[in-house]
Amino acid sequence: MTIDIVSLAERPDLAPLLDEDFDGAWPQFMLWDPMGAVYYNVAHDLYPEFVFAAVDSAEPGRAVARAYAVPLRWTEPELPDGGWDRAIQRAAITRLTGATPNIVSAIEICIRPDRRAAGLSAAMLAAMRQAVAKLGYDTLVAPVRPSGKHARPDLPMTEYAAQVRDDGLPVDPWLRVHVRAGGRIERVATRSMMISGTLAEWRSWTGLPFDTSGPVLVPGALVPVHCDVAHDHAVYVEPNVWVRHRL
Repeated sequence: MTIDIVSLAERPDLAPLLDEDFDGAWPQFMLWDPMGAVYYNVAHDLYPEFVFAAVDSAEPGRAVARAYAVPLRWTEPELPDGGWDRAIQRAAITRLTGATPNIVSAIEICIRPDRRAAGLSAAMLAAMRQAVAKLGYDTLVAPVRPSGKHARPDLPMTEYAAQVRDDGLPVDPWLRVHVRAGGRIERVATRSMMISGTLAEWRSWTGLPFDTSGPVLVPGALVPVHCDVAHDHAVYVEPNVWVRHRL
C-alpha cells in the first residue's frame, strides 16, 4: 500500500474525490452547523494549499482520507471558547479585512469509514503539520473532537480530556494522536460547535422522537442535546479541546 497525501494546490483534480465515499463519516446532525457552510463552500477555491487528499495507489480514483485547515489571524492570549465555529469565523474576517494570518487552524481530518484503524489519522496530521510549516507558519492549532467522548456524554469535557493512561498519554485515541505528534493540550473550547434546529429537523437528522423537554442522548453526540418542546427547538452545544502544535 502506497499512500500519497497532497494538497489541492498541487492536485486540483482531486477535489471531486473529497465529496465521495465519506457518507456516514460524521453523524448527520453535525452537517448542519451553520459555520460549516461558510468554510466548506469556498475551501477548495480559496484555501487549496490547506486542503489535503490521501490517495492509495491500489485504489486510483478514490480518496482514503481528507483534511482541511484554514489560516487566520489570532492575537488574543487564549484560544477561543468558540473553538471550531470561531476559527472559521475569524478566518473569514481575516480574509475580508486583508489581515495577515499568523496561525493555521485544523478544521477536519476525516478517514474513509472502511479505512479506519490503519494509522491514517496520524499520517494526515503529520502531512498537515509539514505543509503548514513549509508555508511559513510556526503554529498549527486544532479544536479537537475527541473520538471516544461520545461514549461518555454526561462526563464534562474538562474531566474527560484530563484522563491519561499509565504512560501519561491521553486516554482518548484522537487526543493521543495529537500529543504523540508533538501537540500540547491547551484548554477546552466549551462552545466549539453550536447546532440548533426545530424538533422536526432533529427528528429527521437522528430518527429520535424529540417529544420530551430536557436533555436528549443522541448517538455520536459528545454531550446531550437540549430539547424544548414548548418552543419547538433543540440545541446542541459541543465542547472540543484546543491542541497547539509548535512547528
